[in-house]
Amino acid sequence: MSLRAPLQAGPSSFLPPAPIIQDSSSSHSFFQNAHGFHMGEVYFFNGGNATIVKGATDNEQWRFNGLPKHPDTSGKQAEYLPNSRRPDVEHSLEWISNSTDLVLCIYGPAGIGKSTLARHLSDELRSVGWLGASAFLSAFPTDTIGSETVIKTLAHELGSIHPGAIPKIVEAMNQCHATSLENHLEGYILEPVRSLYHRHPLIFIVDAIDEWEDHPRFIKSLAHLNSKSAIVKFIITSRMNPRTFRLPDIDNIFMHTYPLRPVSTNIMKLYFDKHLATVPWVDGRKASAADVNKLVDLSGGLPVWASTVISMLSQPFSKFTPHEILSGILARQEVGGSQGLTKLYSNALLRLFPIPEAQGYLPQYMGAVLVLQEPLPLTEFSKLIKLPPHLVERIHLVLSAIQTRSPHDSDNTVHPASTRFHLSFLEYIQAIPAEDPFAISAFDSHSAVGLTCLDLITTLLSMSSNQILAFPLYRYVVKHWLFHVSHGTKRSHDEWVKTPHCSTLLAIPIGAQQRWATLFLAALFPEIEEVMVMEEQDMLSILMKISNNLNEDSGDHWVSDVACLEVTVRLGSDCDRAWYNLGWCYHEMGKRIGSPKMFEQAVSIYRRALELRPVPHPDRSLVLNNLGSALQSLYECGGDVDALNEGISHHRDVLALRPAPHPDRGMSLNNLGDALSTLYSRNGDINALNESISHHRDALALRPAPHPDRGKSLNNLAQTLLSQYKHNGEIVILNEAIVLRRELLVLDPPGHHYRTSDVACFVELLKIRFALTGEEGDRDEIQVFQRELDKSESDDREHDESGMEDGALEEESDVDRS
Repeated sequence: MSLRAPLQAGPSSFLPPAPIIQDSSSSHSFFQNAHGFHMGEVYFFNGGNATIVKGATDNEQWRFNGLPKHPDTSGKQAEYLPNSRRPDVEHSLEWISNSTDLVLCIYGPAGIGKSTLARHLSDELRSVGWLGASAFLSAFPTDTIGSETVIKTLAHELGSIHPGAIPKIVEAMNQCHATSLENHLEGYILEPVRSLYHRHPLIFIVDAIDEWEDHPRFIKSLAHLNSKSAIVKFIITSRMNPRTFRLPDIDNIFMHTYPLRPVSTNIMKLYFDKHLATVPWVDGRKASAADVNKLVDLSGGLPVWASTVISMLSQPFSKFTPHEILSGILARQEVGGSQGLTKLYSNALLRLFPIPEAQGYLPQYMGAVLVLQEPLPLTEFSKLIKLPPHLVERIHLVLSAIQTRSPHDSDNTVHPASTRFHLSFLEYIQAIPAEDPFAISAFDSHSAVGLTCLDLITTLLSMSSNQILAFPLYRYVVKHWLFHVSHGTKRSHDEWVKTPHCSTLLAIPIGAQQRWATLFLAALFPEIEEVMVMEEQDMLSILMKISNNLNEDSGDHWVSDVACLEVTVRLGSDCDRAWYNLGWCYHEMGKRIGSPKMFEQAVSIYRRALELRPVPHPDRSLVLNNLGSALQSLYECGGDVDALNEGISHHRDVLALRPAPHPDRGMSLNNLGDALSTLYSRNGDINALNESISHHRDALALRPAPHPDRGKSLNNLAQTLLSQYKHNGEIVILNEAIVLRRELLVLDPPGHHYRTSDVACFVELLKIRFALTGEEGDRDEIQVFQRELDKSESDDREHDESGMEDGALEEESDVDRS
């Protein structure tokens, strides 16, 4: 299978020929199929006529180097056996060459070899100049990294592979700050690739995407590039089929899904034959042919199972001989699958830690590694978990038997668990029952690490700022104590005040608190030259000021902001503003990633904020509004109609607190109308729909032209009237909806980012009426606006940049933060 790109529109007279993946033994001229070479700052692309692309200036290169970089993954990686995935590779290359889809999703269970395949595809594509960039998310802190950071990391990889793209990437750095994810994709990925003038698309590979918390938001934003598959394409890997899992708006993305099957029996046998020959057998006792066949059967075609077995057999310091270990593995009866991995991991831990004392140390070490946020030297890590260095070193060495990756300098450095161990192993150790000696609690591990961090914070006054940030452990403590304490303690005031974390935090001198705050912001914003001086006189005020700074930055600091506010509400259980802001953070993240967990957190926290703002508190309506919206979002995620009804009740209360001429009454009318329309969609209650229409009429009346939100009210009233027409068939209602849509087209002229969805909705209404009346005027208008729609599709504006579906109701929020 060779790669040939389909022809596309563009300056083809000077585009380079598409490179071909073929036998490396073939003879080539020196520049044949070269995809780019440079002299100085100018890049040349071969072809009938040369394309000259100006390279980066020194200043652009300096700016470019400031982008986030992919973590080092140059250590031990799973081996790709030649031809082991040949059909899968050929399917992928066929898709790249011939499909117009934007995304190829390769999915399969943990341990089946998705990352190995992704890395092989990355290497193959890079060798012929087709790779844009690759990101292996298991190397990232996937619960704390945002989509913007991943896109910037991909851009840095893109510029490193294709230096001619750097000027456009730097341009995106200037223009995309605090803009939408769609703008980031266009500025950091699409335009830099377009500037290279390749005849073929560049491929961006994102591995283990479902292990990343923000992945629904990233995948949803890819719809913006649907029509650009001749320029860029994405290959993603996932444990689950995203279409089956029903990610938000997944049907809007041009995606091909491909299930990855277990490796064939023949390939597994080749793997075992090759690697068993390297095992340091004792007394000449080697694996027999029957042993190999049994191993192949037990593996179930899972490469991670096979590699873990070889690693166990190859341990140089095991008290058991390789033959004894092999006999224990072969004594099992289960074959393949997740149960096979569970038994393998259980057996491995018992052999690696056979005595009770050793078993007691493992959870302390492994629990800390599981919650670790960034690498630490072994000696520093031992101080963090309060274990002697020699024990930490021994455990670290022993666990190498079941690691699947070796990050850079992993012999002397402890790395976060996800960068060293396979996900299936991490899931296994967290599912061990509490009564088991190997049981690990992430909560308890966060608690222990967080308490050590707090103890070290008290020593900050005795050291200079440069000294503190130069020591890896102190730098870690400064950056991450909030995260560990917030994940290792309960919010309940009664429980918090009984913890050693509370007493330790309260005992920290104010000078050390202020010093920490300054260092924390300096670590988070290293590019800011002017150091912020903290003059607040208590930790509660310090944390609120930090949170405000993080919110105003518009950067990717959600995790730090939440951790800051989580500790704030523990210290100040009656601080209504902290509770409200914390609820808002969870609410916003819920809307970003479509997570019911985030909405549940938001609802719980907003309820506490509501308790702290009783009638007649002037800001009670803010909490009620956002609580109602969060409950509605929770309903939309899981279908809990009780949550929707409660949300409607709160929106009614908000409306009562905002009588005319309250400036936010229109917003409250809109949101109550939206929630009632949602209830109608659920149960068909016409009374709910009629009330919804009434509220949207009132909201429109409060928003005469040129009110900035008149367009929202026009859209929402027209949409609910369409629902009413579909219920009772009265053409007068349809006519009113058409009048409203026509006015909306005036408010949103060509070029407006809602224009395409407005036109589509207007055409839909005209088609309904034309089918009823046959009016020539409607037919003429349909033709006119259909031509506009067709043109907008060819101009790649068929998808609303806001991500809102055509004709969807537009919800409104109160002020972001109080």
